[in-house]
Amino acid sequence: MTTIPATEPTATATPLHWRTATDLRDQIADGSLTAVEVMTAFYDRIEATNDAVNVIVYRLPRDEALALAAEADAHRASGAALGSLHGLPIAIKDLVDVAGMPTSRGSRAFADRGPMPTDAPHVAKLRAAGALVIGKTNSPEFGVGTVTWNDVFGITRNPFDLSRHAGGSTGGVAAVAAGMLPFADGSDSGGSLRYPASFCNAVGLRTTPGLVPAAQGATSWEPHSVNGPVARNCRDVALLLTGMSGTDQLAPLSAGRAVATELGDVTTTPIRIAWSDDLGGLPISAEVRAAHAATRATLEAAGVEVVDVAIDTEGLDETWQTIELFGWFALLGTDPIEHPEAYRDDFVRNVTEASGYPSGQIIAALDRRYRAYTEMATLLEGFDAFVVPGAPVVAPDAGDKWVTEVDGTEFDRYFLWQRLACRLVPSAHPVLAMAAGFGPETGLPVGIQVVGRYGADDELLALGDRLERILGVSDVHPELG
Repeated sequence: MTTIPATEPTATATPLHWRTATDLRDQIADGSLTAVEVMTAFYDRIEATNDAVNVIVYRLPRDEALALAAEADAHRASGAALGSLHGLPIAIKDLVDVAGMPTSRGSRAFADRGPMPTDAPHVAKLRAAGALVIGKTNSPEFGVGTVTWNDVFGITRNPFDLSRHAGGSTGGVAAVAAGMLPFADGSDSGGSLRYPASFCNAVGLRTTPGLVPAAQGATSWEPHSVNGPVARNCRDVALLLTGMSGTDQLAPLSAGRAVATELGDVTTTPIRIAWSDDLGGLPISAEVRAAHAATRATLEAAGVEVVDVAIDTEGLDETWQTIELFGWFALLGTDPIEHPEAYRDDFVRNVTEASGYPSGQIIAALDRRYRAYTEMATLLEGFDAFVVPGAPVVAPDAGDKWVTEVDGTEFDRYFLWQRLACRLVPSAHPVLAMAAGFGPETGLPVGIQVVGRYGADDELLALGDRLERILGVSDVHPELG
């Protein structure tokens, strides 16, 4: 098998905050950089840009963060073994508990809670891998919606255009895209890792359920919502996944899961991709359609075989909606119904609807979900991946609560414009959202979603790494600060 070098040498003139996480990790490990130098560079960047972007909603004081970095340097100097993420700073989505930090979930109902006593499972794994947890990143209330705004912290803005949304619910993508962090964590039940990656020229992975452990109470056995990594390229996503993945006894879906590995050399074997322009006739803006076509042309010119396919999407929208809304009811019970003043109106509507679901509706959704899994698995027997657009539009205006119209189709609920992401959730296959180009009208980032084989997240990231090299846009940064 022919291989090509995995990485190019890092230019010493590149500012630390724009160097790859992989390079920074290696330079800390070999002593050419210290963790203190790296932490200083990222805190400088946060202080220069966070007021404009509004994404890191809680962070350790600088002196405490530098003390963590100094401890990491002392650990290296002692000759002790280093974790895969040693000395690298990270911030955690504000839906996830971090010991000693508050978790507001973007909700007035939780805004006054004090520091959490323990880490969530994947946060504990990140610390064990040597990552330095320095803060929390913004999320809409309970992660509802694919744009980040809430009544506690406000709007997270797109580093490529501050008048636009960064996407959500993983607002931390904006911190990565702006150079405030080398990588971040996120979660996804309906595009929350994937839409912001498309809007911010970044990479987010909706992982195979259980690969990243999650203890989620009543929904801990559910494959619907997953945690995953965010970075500026696929190789860094794979690196972060090494520190997030594996078994945790409190997360039942993680049982028996191996720890992910970093990417090796890049192979040059042929690539065969199944392709869809609109995932079953969903409305897509003219600008995204043009960018999607340009992405296809670039891939084909590089020798990638691209084949148009149509998958069965009947019932997928209803399936996703039933499972998503019932999950909120399972987690929170009737509190949003009894105390609606503490929650978003559309979140209250979700829980109220789900509280009345008949058993037949839930059974039908579970049955359709299994068929979605088998259909995707069968499709991917003949292809390396299935590709659809990353989002139906470029990043929307920051003042919008959600996108209410796409290509002449109007939406009266926040999740209806998410269907390009939601229709891929029931299959439970991993989905990589990655940078693909820029819109011909606005010049804003446009991405693709790449669906891989169930449980083969490492293969999917390796493929993404190859596609990234062909498309050549992952190292384009916003002109911010």
